[in-house]
Amino acid sequence: MVGSDADVEPGTLLVAAPQLLDRNFRRTVVYVIHHRAEGTLGVVLNRPSEVAVHDVLPKWGEHASEPQSLFVGGPVEQRTAICLAALRAGQDVGAITGMVGVRGPVGLVDLDGDPAELVPRARGLRFFAGYAGWEPGQLAGEIDRGDWIVVPALPDDVIADPGTELWGRVLRRQGPPLAFLATHPGDVKLN
Repeated sequence: MVGSDADVEPGTLLVAAPQLLDRNFRRTVVYVIHHRAEGTLGVVLNRPSEVAVHDVLPKWGEHASEPQSLFVGGPVEQRTAICLAALRAGQDVGAITGMVGVRGPVGLVDLDGDPAELVPRARGLRFFAGYAGWEPGQLAGEIDRGDWIVVPALPDDVIADPGTELWGRVLRRQGPPLAFLATHPGDVKLN
């Protein structure tokens, strides 16, 4: 497919190739948070759950971007909550207490902190239960096999409304030939 492990860095997207049928990752878009020699960590951006953020993180619930539900970040440690914030233009991630920058205006939020400082500076907050993780070399093998397409992320991808069909939208904006994959039926028997 496109990209290699060398193209993966914090703030890039891993888009599941149409032939990746693993139920945890079929037609997913994963936002990479960490990519180091020790492994890679990211969250699935397009898997909302039925659980309201308020039910799990009461002080943060009202600040969550619509649909204000937890998203299934991946199959690893689903009892772990992770929050990503997309900041407003002109805001500096490094100047906000309780936030660690990932890339550009997107950062990881310390959920033990007080939302009062962060909320007015953020365009949106997305909350995840669990994450996707790869051991050293594992992701490189999956990319080489053609399971993942590595593409740049836009800050709005992190807080995209699940109704936008993020998988297809990300592929379409890559232009041909990747844009053609957005029309893949998922089950080629239906084509």
